[in-house]
Amino acid sequence: MKSAPNQRTNAIILAVLGILILALGLFGSISTAPAAQAENAADSQKMAYSLSLIGTVAGVILIVAGLVRMKSGSLEKKKTNVHTLAMASLFAALCYIGFTFFKIDIPVGAEKTAFHLGNVFCVLAALLIGGFWGGMAGAVGMTIADLTTAYVTSAPKTFVLKLCIGLIVGLVANRCFHLDKESNYKRLTIGTVVSCVAGMAFNVVADPVVGYFYKTYVLGVPQEAAKIWAKMGAVTTFVNAVIAVICASVFYLALRPALKRAGLLQKIQ
Repeated sequence: MKSAPNQRTNAIILAVLGILILALGLFGSISTAPAAQAENAADSQKMAYSLSLIGTVAGVILIVAGLVRMKSGSLEKKKTNVHTLAMASLFAALCYIGFTFFKIDIPVGAEKTAFHLGNVFCVLAALLIGGFWGGMAGAVGMTIADLTTAYVTSAPKTFVLKLCIGLIVGLVANRCFHLDKESNYKRLTIGTVVSCVAGMAFNVVADPVVGYFYKTYVLGVPQEAAKIWAKMGAVTTFVNAVIAVICASVFYLALRPALKRAGLLQKIQ
């Protein structure tokens, strides 16, 4: 176990690093915003703006993490094992594939929304490896998918929302229903479905609402166009949510016994 002084030093370093990244992100966002929001903006300009916004969000996360660690310096940090990292990487790749190759684009004026399978693997990851790493898998995988497709300007919003989906699913699954220890199949099934519904219900509300304000006040999209996108986005988000709840629940209930027999279930929780 690390000593309290060492923990405090690491927490301070984390917070300072967050401040630096936040400053760079804000500077980049302000300097690239005019070019990225222009009507004839190039994809490279939009990507630079999106990466700056992601840097801003990452900086805030690091600052909060550093402050939390300063406050709870006496608590021992949980070790992240190789299985968790491997599974998180696998699910990040699956989230990327689920969005990039298994989607139907719906044009909405100059913007787009889509039916896709990316959320399926974000929710499944949260059930199998916990909320934080599941959310990070979804956030990283689907943010990369945005940055490499026509959805580049949505990347910052995607990162935050997918992380939140994972955290909510993991919280309900492991703190409310204790799925990692549950042996009764009926309670396991109910807990799985409710956990998936909780994460997707959040997304059904948050995605169009956050998307509207993000497009209007960050990207400079006219309010009427943003409203139309939000309405269409609400439809696609709801359909994606239903698909994610059904598929993730079925996959989890099917995979769980095999993982448990192989002795991997406890290692990846």
